[in-house]
Amino acid sequence: MRLTSTQPFWLIRNGIGEVPRPLARNRRCDVVIIGCGITGALIADAMTAAGFAVIAIDGRYPAHGSTSASTALLQYEIDTSLVDLIGKLGRRHAEEAYRACAHGVGMIGRLARGLEADVGYRKRPSLYYASDKKAAKGLVGEYRARRRAGLPCEYLNHQEVARYVDFAPPAALWTTVGAEIDPWRLTQALLARCMTRNFELYGRTEALAVSEDRNEVRVHLAGNTLRASFAVVACGYEAGRFLPRSVCNLNSSFALVTEPLPAFPGWPERALIWETARPYHYMRTTRDNRVLMGGEDVPFRNPAHRDAQLPQAAIRLLQEGRRLFPRLQLDQAYAWAGTFGETEDGLAYIGSHPDASRRLLFALGYGGNGITYSALAAEILTARIQGNPHRNADTFSFDR
Repeated sequence: MRLTSTQPFWLIRNGIGEVPRPLARNRRCDVVIIGCGITGALIADAMTAAGFAVIAIDGRYPAHGSTSASTALLQYEIDTSLVDLIGKLGRRHAEEAYRACAHGVGMIGRLARGLEADVGYRKRPSLYYASDKKAAKGLVGEYRARRRAGLPCEYLNHQEVARYVDFAPPAALWTTVGAEIDPWRLTQALLARCMTRNFELYGRTEALAVSEDRNEVRVHLAGNTLRASFAVVACGYEAGRFLPRSVCNLNSSFALVTEPLPAFPGWPERALIWETARPYHYMRTTRDNRVLMGGEDVPFRNPAHRDAQLPQAAIRLLQEGRRLFPRLQLDQAYAWAGTFGETEDGLAYIGSHPDASRRLLFALGYGGNGITYSALAAEILTARIQGNPHRNADTFSFDR
């Protein structure tokens, strides 16, 4: 499936990158990773660091699928509020999910600081604002739930929000646990580090099916086979072919990035910004001083229908940005569309499916926290293959 429209910003900003050759013969390793976007790269980095021999394959080139269209806001908050998640899963499970995401944001920061390349990582606070007065009342309960869970969070009333941004919503939640990053650069830097270890990378190599034979799995390609002790499906919204049944709903989302700005009056800390409305708008900045904004989500029908809606969606996004920040000269540079998956509770699925092989593992970071979920998946699945328990394995399991 064509996951993005033309002109996703990260490819325009960074270029195509190195194009790995296709796999031309049968191979065996410890772990096969299907998908070389940010999820596959994070998992490959963790597993090769643990000493496993890893082969990663992608039907395209590395980071040319959903990663190229990601807006890459790193937050512990997920699309489902903590209050609502407690209603769905119970307090213990919901709080564990939120705390895990806070841990995941910290993991990405440590990874980024340990790489030689500048991957656009900048620590940023997060402002979650009430879209209307009714939502402001709900933020009081959300604030209390987060504080009860031990999560960093500050409640801001109408007047207090003015310390951080020009616009004045009725209330907001402020947290210092957040960051922005360039997902394409992070993917390439992680894969480059993997190449110094026991690692092979192949592009234009599509996994057609996976089967199990005694104590190994076989990943079937067009004319070749990969054999391994485990296979990890990290191909995001194209993972459906390997699942017994669908686990998410697909949506179309839209984003644009502005021309570079000389300064950010009315936005002094360049916080990540998002709102309580669903679907929601969100904003962040980039390492080259642009504003990146997204939203206008609608149910996915097909790529052509998605892309046809892009021009009008981009106009609405730019209007919203100008409404919030009238002192910023926001001029569109590029706009793009992408397809993303959303689970019923907003959480990722990490681990084996109860109706599939135990040697076939999934890293499905669906929802707005995809990169944070992927960092957690790298840690959880590495522990799984090592035979070690992980505190968050049950939190994101298929049978949660």
